[in-house]
Amino acid sequence: MSDSNAVRGTREDKADKPRTGPATFYRQVVAELRKVVYPTQEQLVTYFLVVLVFVLFMMALVSLLDLGFGQLAFEVFAGGGDQ
Repeated sequence: MSDSNAVRGTREDKADKPRTGPATFYRQVVAELRKVVYPTQEQLVTYFLVVLVFVLFMMALVSLLDLGFGQLAFEVFAGGGDQ
């Protein structure tokens, strides 16, 4: 058994607690969304460009590795036919 403090109580203990209703859930969601700090347009453009450059770099890297390993596989398994 784990000695973690993260899990407290048993399933029976949790079953005794009343569930929150849809209205309370909705109010809690709205309250949490009010805490969100949305990025400015300048930050959003910067984040977009960083992600775009990273994705393009990764696409190029994977494409080059695929091309290189494909050529290597043809060289190894095709045998060249020089025998």
